[in-house]
Amino acid sequence: MSDQPQPQRVIPIQPLFKAEPKVYPRSIQGFFQRWRWGFVALTQLIFYGLCWLPWHGRQAVLFDLEARRFYLFDLVLWPQDTIYLALLLVLSALALFLFTAVAGRLWCGYTCPQTVYTEIFLWIEKQIEGDRQQRMKLDAAPMSAAKFGRKSLKQGIWLLLSLWTGFTFVGYFTPIHDLAREALTVSMTGAEIFWVLFYGAATYGNAGFLREQMCKYICPYARFQFVMFDSDTLIITYDEQRGDPRGSRSKKADPRQQGLGDCVDCGICVQVCPTGIDIRNGLQVECIGCAACIDACDQVMDKMSYPRGLIRYSTENALKGGLGRSEIVRRAFRPRTLIYSAVFLILTVATGWSLLTRPPLKVDVVRDRGVMAREADDGSIENVFQLQLISTSETESRYTVGVAGIDGIRLAAPVQVTVPGAASTAVTVTVRVAPEAVENQHGSKPMHFILTDTAAPDVRIDEPAKFWLP
Repeated sequence: MSDQPQPQRVIPIQPLFKAEPKVYPRSIQGFFQRWRWGFVALTQLIFYGLCWLPWHGRQAVLFDLEARRFYLFDLVLWPQDTIYLALLLVLSALALFLFTAVAGRLWCGYTCPQTVYTEIFLWIEKQIEGDRQQRMKLDAAPMSAAKFGRKSLKQGIWLLLSLWTGFTFVGYFTPIHDLAREALTVSMTGAEIFWVLFYGAATYGNAGFLREQMCKYICPYARFQFVMFDSDTLIITYDEQRGDPRGSRSKKADPRQQGLGDCVDCGICVQVCPTGIDIRNGLQVECIGCAACIDACDQVMDKMSYPRGLIRYSTENALKGGLGRSEIVRRAFRPRTLIYSAVFLILTVATGWSLLTRPPLKVDVVRDRGVMAREADDGSIENVFQLQLISTSETESRYTVGVAGIDGIRLAAPVQVTVPGAASTAVTVTVRVAPEAVENQHGSKPMHFILTDTAAPDVRIDEPAKFWLP
């Protein structure tokens, strides 16, 4: 045996983030890009417009943290309704799993705020600095008055849009009309100013500068998305069997006689990609599923008089087995997606039913802990309770309070209480039981408070409680 030391294997450490050349996406038109811009318009119309929509004398959607109330059109949610927030998060996760299992990164490509605002910022950049080649040429040129003017104009519009985005975001937590008056009179609170600037800076930095770096290095979804993929997930694919070998050729030439595939190696699919990848190298973690490469390639195929679909939405099994569209659709209904769909549908229906049938009044029963039970003047056993009443509607209601559950149980005096709309109130109630009804009994006995709407007697809220005996 040799005594010479064995060479050690060195494993290179790859940095989590590395500087890369700036990506200059080329603008493209097409079927999928029209869909993308449709979603851009829809999401921004909802975001910028919904907070200005009046509803019953207030804005339609308002998360009033100070009053601890959330308004969603006719729905009023209180801190006691956090179960609905949990259900919303579960439904969002299930929807993400379902859509990803069926068709990949649809969320990223069409509705993710990072994608949407990057597209808006790129459109502004194109209007001021020109398309891809013009922007590259402008950035490479030395600073001049014209270049400084264009860059300043672009940055100024980006900043205004970002600040307006931050202002709109805060407008969902502070009534937007009040916030606008405060802004005009320079009387916004420190918290409001902070969040306007914070959210605006996030929009400006993410959409104006980080762009694809957010999707490639920062967003966690890009890292775990492949766990939800399988061989029947619809993804953006390059048909290697049809496209290779690649190469340029005359439009009139027969590629088969030249030993070429349909890919003319024009590189347009790379130029239009917002993350700067080459989809012909296969599915990559950086691909956000925007389908810009599909529209670009289809236009090249049209010019060359080749069939469309060299780059298309397809599945791994479809490419390997030459499956048709009907077979791809059939395979979409597989156990994984059916289970996701069933659970999503059941939870959605259950949540909707719970919201539709929830009582207009929430009742919290709080005992007087100073005295558990005591003897009243008439010899009966007496407990004192405080009823905390929370209205889940925006109309004022009047309720009659009653008790049941124990023989001979009654209120010391009749109780009626008025509950303002979307507000809370408290009432102290004294409950009595005749001693002979609970003779030789100790501890607690179950009882119920029954609140009946005086204007609608069929509306009854039954809240359990415990009556304590000496």
